[in-house]
Formats: sequence, structure tokens, C-alpha cells
Amino acid sequence: MSRLTHPLRAVAALAATFAAASALADCPPLLDVSVAPIGGGKPMKLCEAYPGKSLLIVNTASRCGYTPQYKGLESLYERYRERGLVVLAFPSNDFNQEPGSSGEIKEFCERRYQVQFPVFEKTHVKGTEASPLFSALAKAAGTPPQWNFHKFLVSADGSRVESFESAVTPEDPKLTGAIERNLR
Repeated sequence: MSRLTHPLRAVAALAATFAAASALADCPPLLDVSVAPIGGGKPMKLCEAYPGKSLLIVNTASRCGYTPQYKGLESLYERYRERGLVVLAFPSNDFNQEPGSSGEIKEFCERRYQVQFPVFEKTHVKGTEASPLFSALAKAAGTPPQWNFHKFLVSADGSRVESFESAVTPEDPKLTGAIERNLR
């Protein structure tokens, strides 16, 4: 009996290795980027952290006229997360409205808006300094963020990217309709 146990373990280990390699091979280039959670933590690849999830990626700021959209983004996250949507916030000072440190931004999001969706370290979202993620999003959507709270909706397989300007609120039927179509 012990002779059978050993080969079965080896087969199971080999199958797990092939499954992991296959998952990595399926990582769409758009989501094959590492990002760091705000306030510390190990950087993660988006395709590994959120496999099979549709992503609403938003560049945010704490001192902007659109900042109250945090509340709507949290509502979207609560409404659609069970169906596969994850909201991801990337604070940016590219428009000079996010001067805070990581700790201050994290505290602001949690205290003021009770944000439960993932928030990442401050990043550049436009121009030559744009992070690899935002460079890829801008290329895929045909436009970089023009202001804070620009939204990119990425399909679960990373093949489609829709872009929504800052004035499109989280409650706007254009955005919620796109989310609904994306989650079918």
C-alpha cells in the first residue's frame, strides 16, 4: 500500500505544478503587472490576485471635487463583488490633488468613506512616468486618464477595456450597464 501512496503523491504534485504553470501562462499581458497594496504589503500580480474577476480600475485623489465618488465605488463593490467585480483604487498626485502619504491616504479612505475595496500605493497614471498598468490601460482604451476618478473596466480575461471619464459617476447607467454586460 505504501508503494501506491508515494506515486500518487508524485502525480498529485506534478498535476499541481502543471495547473500553476497553466494559470501563469493564461495571464493576460494587461494584467501581468505587479502592484503594491497601500500601507505596505507584498506586491502582487493582478492576474494572480484576481483571477477570473472583472476589474474596475480607478485613479483616485483625496482632495478633488470627484472624491465623493469613493462612496459610489464602495456601493458598486458591495453590489457586484459576489458576481465577480473588484474595484481597485490607485491614488495619484498627477493632477496635484493627492499630496498625502500612503498612511494618510489609507486612513482617509477607511475613515471617511469606509472603503473595503483594495487600494494600492500612489502611482503615476499619465505621461512618460505612467506605471506599466496605466500605460497598458491607456493603450488598450485609446486614452489615458484626463483627471482623477477616471475609470477603466477590464473584462475577466483581460481582453476588453472600457474607459469612463471622471464625470461618469459610479451610479451612472453607462457604467452600471457596462458592468452588467461584462459580468454575464
